[in-house]
Amino acid sequence: MKKSDFRFELPTELIAQSPLPERSASRLLVLDTAAHPVDRQFRDLLTLLQPGDLLVFNDTRVIPARLFGRKSSGGEVEVLIERVLGSHEVRAQMRASKTPKEGTRLELGDGVPATVLGREGEFFRIRFDTPEPLESVLHRIGQMPLPPYIKDVDHQRDTTRYQTVFAREPGAVAAPTAGLHFDAPLLDELSACGVQFGHVTLHVGAGTFQPMRVDSVHEHTMHSEWLNVGALLCEQMRATRAAGHRVIAVGTTVVRALESASRDGVVQPFAGETQIFIFPGYRIRSVDALITNFHLPESTLLMLVSAFAGRERVLAAYAHAVAQRYRFFSYSDAMFIVPAKDS
Repeated sequence: MKKSDFRFELPTELIAQSPLPERSASRLLVLDTAAHPVDRQFRDLLTLLQPGDLLVFNDTRVIPARLFGRKSSGGEVEVLIERVLGSHEVRAQMRASKTPKEGTRLELGDGVPATVLGREGEFFRIRFDTPEPLESVLHRIGQMPLPPYIKDVDHQRDTTRYQTVFAREPGAVAAPTAGLHFDAPLLDELSACGVQFGHVTLHVGAGTFQPMRVDSVHEHTMHSEWLNVGALLCEQMRATRAAGHRVIAVGTTVVRALESASRDGVVQPFAGETQIFIFPGYRIRSVDALITNFHLPESTLLMLVSAFAGRERVLAAYAHAVAQRYRFFSYSDAMFIVPAKDS
């Protein structure tokens, strides 16, 4: 299997550059047991979901992970935090005219001192030399780490809209974008209809935007991300399935978290790192349906969706979405996917 097996043509103008005025106003492409995809609206989830169904959200919170500053020599630097490692240390990507060496002093934002402690592959380990809590520093001098394909940047808008309304555990440097479509009124209506809610935490890393650098899918190594699947959710899932209802993942990150926590097909409490790579041939057993955005060509996220619903079926749905002028990527429209009976 090659990454080119997941290529599709996408007109540039379909890459959404800004969110819609209303979160739940997105379109929804339904891929279920019908012969062809069905065009709906996101608020139609109220009729697509059933009382007793369990929606599982990723409650990670995006941190203001993009920072700008200078080296002590005067050269400009851009820092993109990948992972918070402790009270004042981070692992980060860094752009500079010359690669910073161990011991290089930085001045970030409004004068926050920092030191490059060393390099770990493509990442740098950086210490913030200030007694101020790191979270406070980042909120003062950092920017939301929007994906590179979004050129229409509005820092005030994106601070709110590139964040789910249920985000509560800080640590992600990219949003779990399927959750961006949910607003408080829609959540209230779903709850009133008897839909249940559960949560995992998976801190999405910058590696989610990295292109696959090998042609063979089997040779690709996934980046590592931290997750937590709690005992309460495991019990919710067990009770939901026992009652004959569905477990529905809101986003590919939820699928990755649940499959990483699965043992012999049963999701169990787990907290730690995952490098799970899900592509066709892998059987996803933790969820019965998936709500997801439209993903980049040849991306690992598209491969995961194809593992869930079938590559040909997914690519045909994407061709339909292109023809119908759906919005793509982080601020995109969404899909509601139920696997084919034979998948």
